[in-house]
Parts: sequence; C-alpha cells; structure tokens
Amino acid sequence: MAQYTPTLNPPKTLIPKLSNPNPSFSSFSTFTIPKPKSINFPKFSISVTAAQSQQHLQQPPSLEALINSDRKEEVLGVIKSSSSHCLSETNLHLTVPGLKSKTRGKVRDVYDSGDYLVMVTTDRQSAFDRILASIPFKGQVLNETSLWWFDKTRHITSNAVVLAPDENVTIAKKCSVFPVEFVVRGFVTGSTDTSLWTVYKNGVRNYCGNVLPDGLVKSQKLPANILTPTTKAADHDVPVTPDEIMERGLMTQAEYDEVSRKALSLFEYGQRVALEHGLILVDTKYEFGKGQDGSILLIDEV
Repeated sequence: MAQYTPTLNPPKTLIPKLSNPNPSFSSFSTFTIPKPKSINFPKFSISVTAAQSQQHLQQPPSLEALINSDRKEEVLGVIKSSSSHCLSETNLHLTVPGLKSKTRGKVRDVYDSGDYLVMVTTDRQSAFDRILASIPFKGQVLNETSLWWFDKTRHITSNAVVLAPDENVTIAKKCSVFPVEFVVRGFVTGSTDTSLWTVYKNGVRNYCGNVLPDGLVKSQKLPANILTPTTKAADHDVPVTPDEIMERGLMTQAEYDEVSRKALSLFEYGQRVALEHGLILVDTKYEFGKGQDGSILLIDEV
C-alpha cells in the first residue's frame, strides 16, 4: 500500500503551524503515535488465466488449509506478538499545543485545532454500533486505504483531506457536516436491522424512497444501485427518505441532489475498481460536508 507523507500541498494557513519553531502543533513528529515500526503491507494480486473463452480466478488458500499448513505456528506467533501493540487510546490534546478538544468515536479520535481536524484512526474494531476489540495495525490499514480512495476519486468530488503526517493520522479541513449518511447499495443482502435484506424479508417494499418489487432473493444484484440514507441518532442509524431530509431541514434540495449524484458516482467507480481486482463492492456509506467556502466535500472515510 502506498505510503502517504506530508506532500499533499497543505494550505498556506496551515504551513506556519507545521513549520514554525513554536507552532500550534509543534511538528509532524508530534502526531507520530508510539507503536512498533509500521507494516509495509504487500500488494496482493489475483492471477487470471484464460482457458479458451473463459477466465478463471486463482483461488487463495482456504482458512482451513492455512490453519493446517506448516505456517500455522508462524501465523499464530505473529498474531500473539502483535496483540500488545494495539493503538486503542490516544490523548494528543494533553500533549500537543493547539488541539482544543477530543471527540472519541467508535474507531477514530478526532481533535479540534481550529480550522482543521486531526483524526487518529485507532485499532478499535466496532460492529453493530459497539466496540468489540482492538486489532493490531487495523488503524493504519483503514487510514491508508481511505487516503488511497480519496486520492483516486478526486475526479468525482473534492475532499477535505489536507495531509497525512503519520500512518494513523489524517489532518482535514473542518466542515459543516450534513447530518445524513449516504448509504449506497448494489445488492439485496445484509444482516443488521437496517440492511436491505432484513427489511425486505420483513415485507418492506418502499425503503428510503426506493420502491422494491416482489420476488427479490437474498444476495441478488439490484437492477440499479440505490441510495438508502440514514440520519445519526444517539447510538444507531435511522433510515430516512429524501422527502424527510428536506422536511426536517437537514439539507436543501440542491444540496441533496448534488450529494446524491456524487455518492452514486463514487459507488459506481468503486464497483469498477473492485471488479478489476476480482472483488464485489456490495454496499458502503459516504459522508459529506460544506467547507468554509461553501463547497461540498467528501469527508470522514472511503
């Protein structure tokens, strides 16, 4: 995976804070999280062989084969030795001048520095709206994966990323965040209360403004990708229709139209890239906000 360093052309207003001998944040090294040397994750590729008119993907070893292989002890040893190196908590606001406050999310610790946010992606693992455990180096993988997608999707939409001074850290422009998550789905699947398959098998045929026909089966591909937006409640997501978004004043019609177009375009691009690598992008969510100049920016993660 590509290594991201502070070469993303930070705004002139941020440069003094990063280069001044007595800046609001003292240096790039300020954000270096104490942890073992970062992993250089290898690029994985899928070998494709053609047999006349058909192409067959070379399947990776099964979990059972890996567990019973000669590498079993090696794999378990790496897991055990790394378990004590998880980045589960950070407190940069106590040691870095200029960081005003800390907001602890399920995975990220976000620090307010005025015009910018310092986002630390930890190794915390969440599912079903709660934290389950910590996984070594998960934060690095998640942060660098998002940075890769942010860079690859600049032709679709601008984003809030300014620079990434550490494998786990991203500095981003502060935005006025729309209180709506744009969930895009391409398949009838899922197991959570708000997943498409769950609501569909329970008889729902109009979900977030999308009319669904009878006869759909689990895991089938939809004829076209759909948006199923949600609003953020205290501890869980609540599905909402476009009309409800406007009625509640969460977004204007123009804002919703622009963001929905961008979300669908991002998802279609992600599906193409995934398919090129033998993968399927089933569903995902995007978040957006308005910058100080009024422009709509992709934020959070991709």
